[in-house]
Amino acid sequence: MPDVVRIGPKSVGPGQPVFIIAEIGINHNGDLELAKRLIDLALEAGCDAVKFQKRTPELCVPDAYRNVVRETPWGLMSYLDYRRRVEFGRDEYREIDRYCHQKGILWFASCWDTESVDFMAQFDTPCFKVASACLTDHELLAKVRQTGKPVVLSTGMSTMEEVDQAVEGLGRERLVITHCTSTYPCPPEELNLRMIQTLRQRFECPVGYSGHEVGLSPTLAAVVLGACLVERHITLDRAMWGSDQAASVERQGMIRLVRDIRQIEIALGDGVKRIYPSEAQARQRLRKSENPEPAC
Repeated sequence: MPDVVRIGPKSVGPGQPVFIIAEIGINHNGDLELAKRLIDLALEAGCDAVKFQKRTPELCVPDAYRNVVRETPWGLMSYLDYRRRVEFGRDEYREIDRYCHQKGILWFASCWDTESVDFMAQFDTPCFKVASACLTDHELLAKVRQTGKPVVLSTGMSTMEEVDQAVEGLGRERLVITHCTSTYPCPPEELNLRMIQTLRQRFECPVGYSGHEVGLSPTLAAVVLGACLVERHITLDRAMWGSDQAASVERQGMIRLVRDIRQIEIALGDGVKRIYPSEAQARQRLRKSENPEPAC
């Protein structure tokens, strides 16, 4: 079974550069210009792709929550109306598709229902994402797999048995699994980064990390532990209104994160012991074997 998955022109897997995704999600708050500014942020930082979330509100909002009144920047409205307010439609995604192609960055979306999979298919994105909340929606998994595109599967709020069933349904061909804890923001004691290695050993496919913590160091540790894909939410301002903003990374943080991931890739090396040219002078000066005493 191939150990590398192709997402557009990028190879994702062990030995490949980490595939870095800037998760815009719904941090655009239904504003197309804000979405473009976030795309620009991802480009400036050096990310490989941006990701959105696509829902059909009438299918995704449970009946019990539809009429719950929510306070929003646009006034009081029902939860269903709020979900409609922040959801992009065909015109917005056509512009996002055009903008990302113009800028030269990949984009795709996590689809939360089967109608959204059909909707996204018109844009020929390089892969599909299955959100943690949808891991047990086997009808959705089957629909996503039928597209023939690579799939990124997030595993937050799930038991290992549920992950097993999802992987069995999707198959491991062209599958990337991401370790995730679905708490926004997530405390360090619940990150459980060693799950990256557990998933890798169990499923023998590329494994990444979708982080919702405050700060950057756990994501960098995930790369050291073998994450070949990294996803972090981005925002212009963590104080902005929205459920995901507080667990997101601002501009300077994303720039540092990408820079440090690339430095870690170089620093990890290949595991082969060698003497580097930069060590030669010190070796000659400090090793007795290199400086034998002159014969009498």
